[in-house]
Amino acid sequence: MSVIRSVVAGTGAYLPEKILTNADLAKIVDTSDEWILERTGISQRHIASDGETTSDLAVKASEAALKAAGVDVGEIDLIVCATTTPDDTFPAAATHVQRRLGMTRGAAFDVQAVCSGFVYALNVADNFIRVGQAKTVLVIGAETMSRLLDWTDRTTCVLFGDGAGAMVLKAGEGTGTPADRGILSNHIYSDGRLRDLLYVDGGPSTTQTTGHLRMQGREVFKHAVTNISAAIMAALDANGFQASDIDWFVPHQANRRILEATAKKIGLRPESVVMTVARHGNTSAASIPLALHEAVTDGRVKQGDLVLLEAMGGGFTWGSTLIRW
Repeated sequence: MSVIRSVVAGTGAYLPEKILTNADLAKIVDTSDEWILERTGISQRHIASDGETTSDLAVKASEAALKAAGVDVGEIDLIVCATTTPDDTFPAAATHVQRRLGMTRGAAFDVQAVCSGFVYALNVADNFIRVGQAKTVLVIGAETMSRLLDWTDRTTCVLFGDGAGAMVLKAGEGTGTPADRGILSNHIYSDGRLRDLLYVDGGPSTTQTTGHLRMQGREVFKHAVTNISAAIMAALDANGFQASDIDWFVPHQANRRILEATAKKIGLRPESVVMTVARHGNTSAASIPLALHEAVTDGRVKQGDLVLLEAMGGGFTWGSTLIRW
């Protein structure tokens, strides 16, 4: 049986030049390099400079992805940008990217699922390609999470960083089996009852302000391992795979302890886990494409590899994507 698959044509990434180390943070709040490393695995994070916007980061990552894919801007049918920190309340960050890339056809819009945003955006893009509404889609995860932080709250300000990653998907023909190249399946979930565990205390229709990020860390950790594990098993079961079949596991880079606990619970090989949290921190929707791009460019991820993505974010939202590279 012939089917349409969303095949990865190229990836790109961009990190702001400014680096904020744990030692730098210790001068701002009551914390230490040892405290942060022990609890999160983070050593440093990149921070957008004054005046540097989410779309600035997104454009640079997108240009790199298009170049890697050998795709001209005129070929793009759709841009889907996952972000929780758009330049403006409206228009969408994706339309800023569309304008600056010089794309004058198709459509562009944002997806807001916080840290799960890139997995959600891939799901949306994949559906557009599968039903024939698009042949070439630019998928972006871009964030300036530093804009949402309360820099007096040591439990949250040490966790997050800024950055952007992008992926170009192109329609390809497959046989309908797990041997096909491209996205094999997506699995997304949410539970609005858990909102108070991770949220921002502001917004246009409530406080008319941007607000600050608030989190109950221990509760988030507990739900994260359980929910992520379930999403991973859904992807494996849907395609007839075992954990041992996964070549590369590229998770949302929230916390080293969460990543290690999840991999252990599912039975994934430790050496298969792509981990950049030490250098990037939690970049929300940008974390998966940033980590994935690094693994692609350093030669770890090769054509034919089975790549598993997963994330969980505020809302709660969570999900997984399984890709044959």
